[in-house]
Amino acid sequence: MAMLGVMTVITRNAERSDLPLVSIPICFPAMVPMFASRLDAFDSLARVIMHDDLETDENVLASRMAGASVVISTGIHFSHDLMDRVSSTVRCITFGGTGVASFVDLAQTRRLGISVCNAVHYGDNAVAEHAIALMFELTHRVGALNARMRPDHWPISDIDELTHRTLGLIGFGGIGRRVAQMARGLGMPVIVWSRHPDETALAELGASAASSIDDVFARADVVSLHLALNEATEGMIGDDQLNLLRPGAMLINTARAELIAPGALERRLSKGDITAGVDVFAPEPLPPDAPLRSFDNVVMTPHVAWKTPEAFAGIVEQNVRAAVAFLRGESYNVVV
Repeated sequence: MAMLGVMTVITRNAERSDLPLVSIPICFPAMVPMFASRLDAFDSLARVIMHDDLETDENVLASRMAGASVVISTGIHFSHDLMDRVSSTVRCITFGGTGVASFVDLAQTRRLGISVCNAVHYGDNAVAEHAIALMFELTHRVGALNARMRPDHWPISDIDELTHRTLGLIGFGGIGRRVAQMARGLGMPVIVWSRHPDETALAELGASAASSIDDVFARADVVSLHLALNEATEGMIGDDQLNLLRPGAMLINTARAELIAPGALERRLSKGDITAGVDVFAPEPLPPDAPLRSFDNVVMTPHVAWKTPEAFAGIVEQNVRAAVAFLRGESYNVVV
């Protein structure tokens, strides 16, 4: 282990120049001890160099990945240039998330012959809870009222209930199903649109299938997005769908911002008759002058829905397993 300023470099098998290199170029602080405890998995398989900061400079990142065969990435947004710069040696990249299309151009990695792996279901419960929390904030306004209690002492405000409001889910994977389970406990009827309907799961959760995405937006009091981002889903929700929301409806997005066409959410919010709870943005971090910041009918959180210790542990375990599998000539959670 070496200390470089406030950044620590953690190594394993550093003296084994005969072994391929695994680079962990950045790491969320909470994941550092988790990764450190799993580096034994690479003994006799690879050298490992892990940096424990969140560097964003592409020149620095490229230097940290230089010579690596495998990169374990927990949040790097790979530009085309950065990917090209590391492609001479990198043959596998594992990501700390499910929607890898937000971080890398899959067509480019396919063209370069780089395998891409993701992590799945690690944050189903965490993200589902956060989606419900955003619904509660929009109806019960706990955070907003707490903030107003400080200067106003006793603010006058009404609140609303979620019970009996129809919840419409767009997507019915692990997160969507967990949201449906929680909503059922709250007494919310649930309707679902999914590209791959699962009648058994719908029946088990007391949900009903919608005929289309438009059907969900027209019928639901709360619409919550739970789709992965890919070529088929990017921008699939636009003005036509958002304009179907009835006055008083809520839109929740803990999935990916790019599911919604650029500017469409801002245009719908500007009418002032719906509310939204949003945890994902494009780009991230959200720029200070982003139009979305100007609306008082949206609750925003900085892409934290997945950031729980349980989710972190799942990400670490799956990334290590994917990297080890690649080094052994096997596959695990391979996207491309």
